[in-house]
Parts: sequence; structure tokens; C-alpha cells
Amino acid sequence: MIQRVQSIYLLLTSIISGGLTFFVSIWATIKGNVYITDLFSTTSMTEKLIPVLFFLSALLAAITIFLFKNRQLQFVMGRLNILTNLILLGLLLYVSLNLPGEASVSEKGIGMFFPIITILLLVLANKAIKKDEDLVKSVDRLR
Repeated sequence: MIQRVQSIYLLLTSIISGGLTFFVSIWATIKGNVYITDLFSTTSMTEKLIPVLFFLSALLAAITIFLFKNRQLQFVMGRLNILTNLILLGLLLYVSLNLPGEASVSEKGIGMFFPIITILLLVLANKAIKKDEDLVKSVDRLR
């Protein structure tokens, strides 16, 4: 049911978390821009967790789109995705504040703001799911 507004929000979340992160840098160091695929080659486990959480967020959003028949499960999956993005945001802030050479380079990429954008989209999707659920419950009361 792609015509529902929450499906559009979830699709945008999936595109941002899964697709745009390959093309947009997360932060810049003295050596150059750091992209999501560069984090797999680091030795730090926290830096390797960042792309995993981005892909998990995209996967959860894509799965949630197809749960349109079970709105309560869709709502719970949306909340789980919000929690995943909050953890991702905290992890990104932690790693960016502990970057080597932070005193000389303080340039963050637009990829640092993707979890905030996806949280906003997920809140809007959950609001629309709740509105649909309330509408269905009100119609059931009238029967």
C-alpha cells in the first residue's frame, strides 16, 4: 500500500539510511572525506558498528512498509527503528568527538545528520499509523 503517507515516509527513511549514505561523507579528516564504506576497514569496533546500524535502519524501514495489514506491529517496528537511529546518533557523536586530530579538523559531513532526518520521518510515519489505527477503531465502534 504505497499510497499511504506513512509508506512514503518509510520509503524515504529507507532510501536515506540505505542509499544516500554511500554517496555522502560522514566526516572529513586530514587524509580526506570518510564515507560509510570506509568504516568497515577500520580497526575500531564502534566505527564498524555505524554502517551496520545504518543498514539495519534501512532494512527495518523497508520491512515496515510491507506490514501495512498489521498496523500495531508496524507501529512497534517504527519505534524500534527510532531507537536504532537514536543509538546510531549517539554513536556518531561519540566517534566524531573522539576523532584523532579533532583540534585541527572539525568538519562534519551531512551524513552525520541522517539519523536526525530519519528519526523525524519515522515519527511522522508513526503519527500517521496511529491516526489510521484510531480511524479503524472508531469505525469498529460504530458497527
